[in-house]
Amino acid sequence: MRPARLVLASLCCTLLATSGCALLDAKQREWIFQPTERTWHGADTSGMEDVWIDFRSQLSGEAVRLHALWLPAEDPAAPVLLYLHGARWNVAGSSPRIRRMQSLGFSVLAIDYRGFGQSSAGLPSEKLAIEDAHAAWDWLAQRHPQHERYIFGHSLGGAIAVALASEVEDERGTLVEGTFTRMSDVIGSMRWGWLPVGPFLTQTFDSAQRVARIGSPLLVVHGSGDRLIPPELGQQLYAAAQGPKRWVLVEGGSHHNTNAVGLPQYRVALKEMFDLPAR
Repeated sequence: MRPARLVLASLCCTLLATSGCALLDAKQREWIFQPTERTWHGADTSGMEDVWIDFRSQLSGEAVRLHALWLPAEDPAAPVLLYLHGARWNVAGSSPRIRRMQSLGFSVLAIDYRGFGQSSAGLPSEKLAIEDAHAAWDWLAQRHPQHERYIFGHSLGGAIAVALASEVEDERGTLVEGTFTRMSDVIGSMRWGWLPVGPFLTQTFDSAQRVARIGSPLLVVHGSGDRLIPPELGQQLYAAAQGPKRWVLVEGGSHHNTNAVGLPQYRVALKEMFDLPAR
């Protein structure tokens, strides 16, 4: 490492160590989640039903209200899918992906975590977002107990999906797209990844450790042109999974368009892994 980098690394470590645990944690949560009430300018939620999920947080003791979008399939017997979005934008920004997942034969429930959109205000965290995912999963189980239920997560939502799937036992399958092994690996893949920030991370999102506990079949999808989350991290997550699994690399897919470009590959994988009819 160059001397200048050594000095910068030492300064960063000193600042991190002396800035206070609470401040350090809050800054990480802000940087990782980028929570907002705003949505992507191209969002179109027409035909989607607003859903409200109320529960009391076991972590904070507070009453929580989550806002979600519900897009049912034409077939009333269709499997249901819990959609977990990534960082930035609210759930409406995922409307194109929600529609594509519905086109694959699912009724889709897509939620906003606390701090996003119309959900309860507050700064989201790894633990809080996982708790929000559990609340949405319970909502689906109560209202659709006879339907097969799946979990889907994109990007940061993929890490939340892996965490949820590792803690429940009634999911039919788990699908993740453009996601990663652990947050330290994402940071390490960036230009300034040589900085020794790993020991100071409070939001670790250790999917590599959690994925081995998933008992349902796992579909890992990644775009070959993903410049935000390198495909290698998706491959390593796939390698760490112990149960039935499938890796799908979408040639030319970026972090943002893999779901669209790879839709035909999704159809094939869903048919072969879960015997879902190709549409």
